[in-house]
Amino acid sequence: MSTSVVIPAAGSGSRMGAAVSKQLLLLQGKPILVLTAECFQHCHKRHLETVNTLVREYALTKVSAVVVGGANRQKSVMNALAALPSSSAIVLVHDAVRPFVRERMILESIDKARVHRAAVVAVPVKDTIKRAAAEGFIETTIDRTTLWAAQTPQAFQTRLLVEAYERAEQDGILATDDASLVERMGIQPAIVMGSYENIKITTPEDLDLAAAMSGRFGA
Repeated sequence: MSTSVVIPAAGSGSRMGAAVSKQLLLLQGKPILVLTAECFQHCHKRHLETVNTLVREYALTKVSAVVVGGANRQKSVMNALAALPSSSAIVLVHDAVRPFVRERMILESIDKARVHRAAVVAVPVKDTIKRAAAEGFIETTIDRTTLWAAQTPQAFQTRLLVEAYERAEQDGILATDDASLVERMGIQPAIVMGSYENIKITTPEDLDLAAAMSGRFGA
């Protein structure tokens, strides 16, 4: 039995406002996608050839397949799940633009998914959270002691995640978070403590922060 990793990388990254997709932008001389994949190493169709070239160029030997992305993230992950080997017992889904994930988070996610069927890397919310009314005024303050900001990787027993995606497809559910699909099935994913440095690079400001951080992480 093996562990697989799905790295959705088909998004256009419109919030970044760059000429190329955010996962292909360079950070310390390497595409962000490569830095992310390397964390697991020791796509929209137009990106397919580019990603395959990067896999060869950077010797990402653990990449078994590059799968064409779908119309949205959910479709892309479904395509990737369909391409997994039958021996895959645990599957992790990780954002292509989170290159600062640490080995501890990956290993703890796998261990907890084996025991609890699903696990989510997350961090406690630090800011005070307000709920606003439609008119643009504060309605209430939410108790943050039970709030966590979800990150990735998110890890699952493979058959569970496949079933969750199949049910979502049947029910017409579209989600941007894999764990929410297994939660619909009554599963409570275990929490793996993440890191506030495990940022998702989505905007130009995120890219600036990542460039400042990369020296400390050896990226």
